[in-house]
Amino acid sequence: MSEKPGIRLGAAAALALLFGMNLLDYIDRNILAAVLPRIQTEMHLSDTQAGWLAPAFLVAYTVFAPIMGWAGDRYTRTRLLVLGVGLWSLATVGSGFADTYGHLVLARSLLGIGEATYGTLAPTILADLYPRSSRGKVLSFFYLAIPVGSALGYVFGGLIEPVYGWRAAFWLVGGPGLLAALSGLLLDEPARGAMDHEDGAVSHSLAHVSVRDYRHLIHNRSYVHNTLGMALMTFALGGLAFWMPTYFHRVKGLTLQEANVWIGPLTVAAGFLGTITGGWLADRLLRRTAGAYFLVSGSGMFFAAPFALIALLAESPAVYLPATFIAECCLFLNTGPCNAILVNVVNPAMRSSAFAINIFLIHVLGDIWSPNAIGAVSDATGNLTAGMLITVLAMVGSSLLLLTGIRHLERDQQATLARP
Repeated sequence: MSEKPGIRLGAAAALALLFGMNLLDYIDRNILAAVLPRIQTEMHLSDTQAGWLAPAFLVAYTVFAPIMGWAGDRYTRTRLLVLGVGLWSLATVGSGFADTYGHLVLARSLLGIGEATYGTLAPTILADLYPRSSRGKVLSFFYLAIPVGSALGYVFGGLIEPVYGWRAAFWLVGGPGLLAALSGLLLDEPARGAMDHEDGAVSHSLAHVSVRDYRHLIHNRSYVHNTLGMALMTFALGGLAFWMPTYFHRVKGLTLQEANVWIGPLTVAAGFLGTITGGWLADRLLRRTAGAYFLVSGSGMFFAAPFALIALLAESPAVYLPATFIAECCLFLNTGPCNAILVNVVNPAMRSSAFAINIFLIHVLGDIWSPNAIGAVSDATGNLTAGMLITVLAMVGSSLLLLTGIRHLERDQQATLARP
């Protein structure tokens, strides 16, 4: 499919803007983990209570994702996206004003509502700007904001909190999101399905999606395997992201600032290398095997598990820091390929809804429970390491689900292209 220079430039500008929003999204989401021990001290929270702060965000995110997916298939996605970015930024600023545990839970819940809008709609906009053959790379770049933003959340929290306090950390990272929301007004709404056919034909627009279309997802084996594999991956990543600064501080003996400063650069480097490599490798292997996206994703989770185990059990920084880096590299290999699978096996007219259902399931089955589960095991055993080991089992399960999805991918992609 040939593209005019103006179209390519517009798509690149949209990708850059959406990447910037996603970066701020994950900074705002992960600033809590960076300052969590200070909040626990000030508000006298147990590990179990602290563990529920992540689900407060995730429950709202999960519940509202299907609503926003339904809206995204029927209304202008770019305008909905602006509202979502604005809401999550206000909620982040509001977290800094929380004076009780209940107020902090409320602020994190509002954050989830805003991010449900963005997380559901942004990938579908990119799918309508780029052809199928390059979506692995494009979505890998877009989701590169996950490790980079997460790392910056740790770093900013580690640097801001000792000087200005944990409240200022929320205020300083939330403000730029309001500017990002206004910049979203510059985005044009692309035609749905514009890049799904080699002849450039647009076969989908705002349309009625029937119950039968939603039921079709249940029989879409690639969608099911991908979603369940992502759920276990999300369980592992959510638990690690929430507890890792506290783990390095409490178990490894680092100061909180040292923990955040180490985790930040490690996550940036590993996330960049893993995410970009995963997208590039999957698109390259796609020339040889139709199951390339599943192959790269599942292999990444398989190799992440043993290195995560070493990182948790080793006592020497010379061992656990490199192991952490390698495990994160492997985990992030799947980011672009997994989301490319979602795009490629779903009818363009209902992609927002399909992403929303995926978001709902991966969080209901994944990281809504993992931070609290880790905290509960830690409280019950008096050993935070015991709780963290749950994530290694989740990585193994994710790998099995993703690798067994390989045999279904080509058939499901062809079936999607054949549907009217």
